Amino acid sequence: MMRLHILELVGFSAYAELRAERARSYLGFVWWLLDPALQMAIYYFIFAVVLKASTPDFVPFLLVGLTVWQWFKSCVSHGGYAIWLNLAVIRQVRVPAAVFPSVQILADTVKFLFIFALLVVILWFSGHVPGITYFALPVVFAAILVFATASAYFVAAIMPLLPDLRFIIEQLLMMMMLVSGVVFSIRDVQPPLRQILDLNPMVELLDAVRGILMHDAWPDWIGLFRVAAISALFYALALLLIARLTPRYVKLPS
Repeated sequence: MMRLHILELVGFSAYAELRAERARSYLGFVWWLLDPALQMAIYYFIFAVVLKASTPDFVPFLLVGLTVWQWFKSCVSHGGYAIWLNLAVIRQVRVPAAVFPSVQILADTVKFLFIFALLVVILWFSGHVPGITYFALPVVFAAILVFATASAYFVAAIMPLLPDLRFIIEQLLMMMMLVSGVVFSIRDVQPPLRQILDLNPMVELLDAVRGILMHDAWPDWIGLFRVAAISALFYALALLLIARLTPRYVKLPS
């Protein structure tokens, strides 16, 4: 019963957050699509026009990578700040601290679904018609969500104790983007560096999404299961860390 109450709280709070975000902007809902579209245009200009990237089918390759990466990045950055930004509420209300990053992650996931729907339309007009492998997308998205949630929880757990971490988190995410194959194919990297980059879970997850959307290919189920299992373990440890540190959050100065 208590768990159902927490889920209802997360769902309602995420809905309120989305409504408030839409109200803060003149463009409202349109900005959810316009903001990532502008970022995609910038990266396209840099890598396709200026650097003349040679990756086959580069535009769909880039759009898929940036769409999925933006979802992951938003979950980690917004969810990672959530406990620190809500310390005053945590001191006054008896609610699990993990609720606050969960609200941000759910809100960012809802926005991602709208952007992904637009991406599918763009890919369709580009010749990448949806196929039967689309049925694997919920499994892949679930794996990405678990990994993103685990990463966000871990950042959220330590952010109140090390607030200066916010000055480097964006740089760390940028570095991770560059080694995740978002704007270039990891398959083009020569060994042994390629084997090192393959240790990054996002490489496997991005390959799975691109394979489904661009090549009508089923994901590597073994690799996907391995990433999901590691992410689930990381998630459990991060959730435990938040629970253990919650008493310290209450004692932190305002």
